[in-house]
Amino acid sequence: MSKIYDVIILGAGPAGLAAGLYAGRSRLSTLIIEKGQDGGQIAITDEIENYPGQIVDGESGPSLIERMTQQAEKFGAERVSDTIKEVELEGEVKILKSEKAEYQAKNVIIATGAHARPIGCKGEREFMGKGVSYCATCDANFFEDFEVYVVGGGDSAVEEAMYLTKFARKVTIIHRRNELRAAKSIQEKAFANPKIEFFWDSVVEELFGDDILQSMTVKNVKTGEIRTVEADPDDGMFGLFGFIGTVPNSDVFKGIIDMDERGYIKTDADMHTNIPGVYAAGDVRIKSLRQVVTAAADGAIAAVQVERSMSDYF
Repeated sequence: MSKIYDVIILGAGPAGLAAGLYAGRSRLSTLIIEKGQDGGQIAITDEIENYPGQIVDGESGPSLIERMTQQAEKFGAERVSDTIKEVELEGEVKILKSEKAEYQAKNVIIATGAHARPIGCKGEREFMGKGVSYCATCDANFFEDFEVYVVGGGDSAVEEAMYLTKFARKVTIIHRRNELRAAKSIQEKAFANPKIEFFWDSVVEELFGDDILQSMTVKNVKTGEIRTVEADPDDGMFGLFGFIGTVPNSDVFKGIIDMDERGYIKTDADMHTNIPGVYAAGDVRIKSLRQVVTAAADGAIAAVQVERSMSDYF
């Protein structure tokens, strides 16, 4: 691809789409590259309550992202579905390479987001899609009137557990501490839900089953006691959902861009990385709050910084 864009945005989540909107409105030639579906993690979120200006009576992740996508396209952002495998970010023109194409830009905004952290138990990989899931919105309907277990204690874990109660007959939250980390308002809803139970001070050790998840061992981290959880004989299986944080999608930039020990990209308040002309926005960067509203703000800031840097050319 011979065209040199003013800016290429990697990722079409809230950060990337907000960056595309602002870059497009600034009349910058803009390309958004996304390897999957728009929205990232928010695309698999059933209910949103805290995004300013959302539909008050009910907003889902997909509905919000659909409007963000339309806005970015309205202002001229081009789109490509591709996976970047290699980057060359030094110099005035940045080069991004996939297996099928090469893309060039004067600036790059990294908005690749993050993905669900694995539970970390034995057998997890073998039962992915066979009882183990990381997306309640995607898979809750498969567990209609079954028992399910949720690993985690933060906002996402508790919110997804409550969503699962719409389908499952019982939801048990497994948390390694003796109290939840979720916001108090979310906790109150969970404690008031008769379908939700708790395994405190516990972690999942190992999963078992004949092609589908049928049993697991759960360890009490304080007493060392091992509890075996068996599927109801009438069900033949149960569900296990993991919501214990995220891992940044930043592998392709390792050794090139400054990161912390977990792989989150270091930026200043204006989204600049250590490489001139390269910015990071949203969940992929180091930040204290990972929410749709902060991701969108990051994307807007990054795009404005690109526009200001481009004005130096004229």
